[in-house]
Amino acid sequence: MSPTAVEDGISVRNLSKSFGAVRAVDDLSFDVRPGRVTGFLGPNGAGKTTTLRMLLGLVEPTSGTATISGRRYADIERPQRVVGAALEAASFHPGRTALDHLRVYAPQAGVADARAHEVLGLVGLSDAARRRVGGFSLGMRQRLALATTLLADPRVLLLDEPANGLDPEGIRWLRVFLRALAAEGRTVLVSSHVLSEVEQTVDDVVIIARGRLVHASTLADLERLAAPGVRVTSPDVAGLHALVERQGWALAPLAPAGDGVPGALAPAGAATAATLELRDVDAATVGAAAFRAGLELHALAPRDTGLESIFLGLTGGGTPPPPAAAAPTTPAGGAR
Repeated sequence: MSPTAVEDGISVRNLSKSFGAVRAVDDLSFDVRPGRVTGFLGPNGAGKTTTLRMLLGLVEPTSGTATISGRRYADIERPQRVVGAALEAASFHPGRTALDHLRVYAPQAGVADARAHEVLGLVGLSDAARRRVGGFSLGMRQRLALATTLLADPRVLLLDEPANGLDPEGIRWLRVFLRALAAEGRTVLVSSHVLSEVEQTVDDVVIIARGRLVHASTLADLERLAAPGVRVTSPDVAGLHALVERQGWALAPLAPAGDGVPGALAPAGAATAATLELRDVDAATVGAAAFRAGLELHALAPRDTGLESIFLGLTGGGTPPPPAAAAPTTPAGGAR
C-alpha cells in the first residue's frame, strides 16, 4: 500500500476512459474518505458507472489510476472482504429465493450460510427470505443487492443508484442504514443522478458532468454556493416596497403574483399585507433595515433555494465548464 494512501479510502487520480471516439471519463481525480457517506453525482451518462467499473477492475482505464487503500482491486487479496459493490439491482436468477441467492455467494465471500440470514435481517427482507426473486419489486431487489454486498462485512461500499425504485419509506430506511454503516468507519460511495435523493444522506459530494469533475466538497460547502434569499411579509405594503427600492434589493420570482409586482404575493384573507421574496440578501440584513425604518414585519424567513438548482447549475445540463473555469479537484471532505 502506498504510504500516502488512506486505509479503506478510495483514490481516483487522472482517470480517463475512451470507448473509440467517446471520452466517457476525462482526467478525473477525487478522494473518498472512511467514516463518511459520499455522493457521486452527475446527470445520466456523466461517467459515474464507468468510473465505478474501473474501481472494480471491470473496465481497464485508458490512463490514470483508481485504487482502494492504495491498491488496485485486482491486487487486493480476498477483495469481497474489502469491497462490496452493487452496480445492478436486476442481476438475480428469478427462480431462486432471496436466501438461496445469498447462499450461492456465501462461499465466494468466505462466510457461512448463517450470514445470509443475518444480512437479510439487516436490510429488512427476513420475511421475504423464501420468496422467489422473480416476484420482487425493484425496491426489494435493491435491498437484496445491498444484502449481497454486505455478506463478507466489507469496509468499502460502492452503490450505483441504490435509491432507485424505493418508496419514500424505503429511501428513509436507506438513509439511516447508510449513515449507520459510515458511523462504523466504513467508506460509502453512493452514485445518483438526482441530488434530492441523497442530499439528506451524504456528508460529501463529488459531482461530474461528461466524465469531468465539476465540484468536490463537503455537502455543507456545496450549500454555501447557494445565493442567499429571504421571504418577508409586512402589513405596510407601501412601506415594504419603498424599503426594497431604497435598499436596491432584487425581487425573486414568487407565484402567484398578488399585485402585479414580480416577487410579490398578497396572502389570502390579508389584502392589506404583502409578501416579497428577495434574492442576494440575508434575513439579518433585511430585519435590521426594517427595524431602522420602523417597518412592521409579520414574517421573515430564509428562502430555500434548493440544492437541486445548484447541482443543475454546476452540471450545466451535462455540459462541463471550460478547463480554466473548472472546479478545483480538492478531495471531498477536505483531504489533500
